[in-house]
Amino acid sequence: MTINQEAPVIQTKEIIIDATPEKVWRILANIQSWGKWNERIKNPKLKGNLEVGSSFTWKTNGSKINSKIHSYSPNRILGWKGKTFGASAIHNWYLEPTENGTKVIVEESMEGWIINLMKQKMNKKLADDMLYWLKQLKKESEK
Repeated sequence: MTINQEAPVIQTKEIIIDATPEKVWRILANIQSWGKWNERIKNPKLKGNLEVGSSFTWKTNGSKINSKIHSYSPNRILGWKGKTFGASAIHNWYLEPTENGTKVIVEESMEGWIINLMKQKMNKKLADDMLYWLKQLKKESEK
């Protein structure tokens, strides 16, 4: 599933990580431990196994998000749809091997009445959160 290119909030960011896609994947795909290496994430809880159709809940920026996995390809792609009060999002991670490690690309689209009201602020906040998440993933993966 791709992000909604017509959504009022859209961001794409990337980073190069000096670690194999397998190592980056082990960290990224372990939803239950997100909060251990990304302090902006609280109480991540995966229900069942990680696979297409699985759901999980988590908190970020004070909002509880209910998410459902829509894309899952080990060491390559992890994507989900998420909903919270007044907003919904499509979020995708892509891992690509490079000569020196892994290129990680993250993209997200957000929409809903609350997003429409605060479009500019939410675009800036999403960009900041994505860069932070990528930097924390890099730090954890390069240990």
